[in-house]
This record gives sequence, C-alpha cells and structure tokens, in this order.
Amino acid sequence: MRNDKPIIGITMGDPAGVGPEIVVKALTDRAVYERCRPVVIGDAKVIQSYITSRALDVEVRAIKDVRHASFRQGMIDVFDLDNVEMSALKPGEVSAMAGNAAFEAVTTAIALALEKKIDATVTGPIHKKAIHDAGHHFSGHTEIYAHYTGVDHYAMLLVEGNFRVTHISTHVSLRKACDLVKKRRILDVIKLLDGGLRQMGIYGGKIGIAGLNPHASDSGLFGDEEEKEIIPAIRQAIAQGFHVEGPVAPDTMFTKAVTGYYDGCIAMYHDQGHIPFKLAGFRWDNETGKMESVKGVNITLGLPIIRTSVDHGTAFDIVGKDLASPDAMLLAIDYAIRFASKHK
Repeated sequence: MRNDKPIIGITMGDPAGVGPEIVVKALTDRAVYERCRPVVIGDAKVIQSYITSRALDVEVRAIKDVRHASFRQGMIDVFDLDNVEMSALKPGEVSAMAGNAAFEAVTTAIALALEKKIDATVTGPIHKKAIHDAGHHFSGHTEIYAHYTGVDHYAMLLVEGNFRVTHISTHVSLRKACDLVKKRRILDVIKLLDGGLRQMGIYGGKIGIAGLNPHASDSGLFGDEEEKEIIPAIRQAIAQGFHVEGPVAPDTMFTKAVTGYYDGCIAMYHDQGHIPFKLAGFRWDNETGKMESVKGVNITLGLPIIRTSVDHGTAFDIVGKDLASPDAMLLAIDYAIRFASKHK
C-alpha cells in the first residue's frame, strides 16, 4: 500500500439513514483504494450491521487510531466511536441517539483533520432534527465545520459537472435570507468562489451573479436589493479584477450555468441554487421506483481543512431497501482526493 495517497476520513452520517449503506457501497469500489486511503468515522457495529444484512464479502476493522488502519480493499477501517446502542436504533426514524452519533462523527473528523491525522474529510448525510434533539444546535454540516474550525467567512459550493453554484445564505428562513443580501457578503462569496475555482484549476473563472427578485428586479420595478446591494458589489468585484457578470435574472442564469457558460455562479439563497442543482444531478426512475442516479458534491469554502459531502439527505423512506445510490459519495471522495492532492 503506497503511503503517499491521501488519507480520507469519511463520516457515516446518521446511523438510522442511508449513510452507512452508501459508505459501504462506495468502499467496495476498488478504484477508491487505488487513489486514497479511506477510513470511516462512526460506529463499527453500524457498518457491520449493513454488511451482514447484505451478506457482503467485506470485513470491518475497528480502530481507535488512524495509524492502525489497514487501508486494504475488502476491509473497511472504522475509527470506532462506539456510540450507537444497536438495540435502540430504529432505521428510518429520527432519534437523539442517532443524531448525537452523527454529530460526534463530524466533530471527530474535524479534529483529526486539524491534527493532520487525515488529509481531507467527506461527510455522509445527517438529519438536522436529530442533531437538534441531541442538543447540538447547528443548522447543518457547514455551520458545524465553521464553528469547530473558528471560521467566520465561509460558503457552501455545490458541484455537478460544469455546474458550480454557491450561496449568499443557506439554512435560514426565506424572509431572513432577503435581509442577508448585502454588498459585503456578496463580495466575500465572490472571493471564496474564485478561490474554490482556483483549487479546481480554473483561474480567472467567469462568475454569474443571480438577482434576488424576479427578472433581477427589472430596473427596480420588483425590489431594490439589486440596486442597493448586488450591483455595487459587482462593480467593486470587477474593479478588483474578478470576472463577474450580473445581476442576471435567475430563470436565465441557471439555464446557462448548467451548460458551462459560467465557471461558477452565485445564488442569493438556498433554494434558488439548490433547485436547479438537483434538477441537474438527480435522476428518478419511475419504472424501478428508485433513484437511477444521485450526483452532486457539496464543498465548504473558506475552511482551513478540506470538507466535501454528498448533497442529499438521510432518505429515511428507503432505508433497508438497498436502493440508495453511492454516486454522490463516490464524487465527494473524488473531490476530496483532488483537493488533498493539491495541498500535499
């Protein structure tokens, strides 16, 4: 086993969701081990339970130190937190125990990355209510990472093929999201996105900036956020040398963005960016009643460590049916490897 390959820490997500399933499915792909040294962070019993339920020819190795990992295909190394009571775990249901287990896996991954014991982190899906029920009041992975790394300026970047979108705000109410459209924040996100594109080898990338209001307010007919906040930010960004365009009417911008017309684009709030992103990457097959493909990677910009993630939820409705697609997990691992290789 070459020791120059990056060590990728993968959290198993909420143990009551599809996280353990997609982690195991991804780690049965030989190509993963050819490019990195993966270690799962979570509860070894949960991973073993899924493997046993499907009679897979895969072993689980519980470890307490990354240095003891085998990193061998056919054996899944689990940094074992031993924090799930299997008799109390109810697949497909929200519980504080599962939420706490998922939360501890994330904070452990962050600590290992900050201590340079792993080169990058990949996160499985968590359930926000379960996290809250466990007493951890964060609105998502991004906010947990920002808090535990001490970062104030950060952003969520979603990637699927040529489509790359980041956001001015994410997990807040729509009413509050409008109030967060401010010149300073827009400039910060432009800089974060440009830096993320550079990490992908895209220098001087063309960035599209969405308007907040319909038709980007149509010269003030439908709101004044464009005139007061968005346009001044764009003008300053251009003066600083960034290749930005906007404000562009969202219904036009995203149809162009998915074709690669923009190297990256900025949405003003969560759903404005997530809806076109998931239309581009998620494919449901009506005939089989299962997801044909679930693609898309979530990358947190502005952190001192690398974090990529699947961009789908715990999918409680299909837990135990062996229907979850590992596509997004494989893509998240791929981006973690790419970013870690550039950092070495």
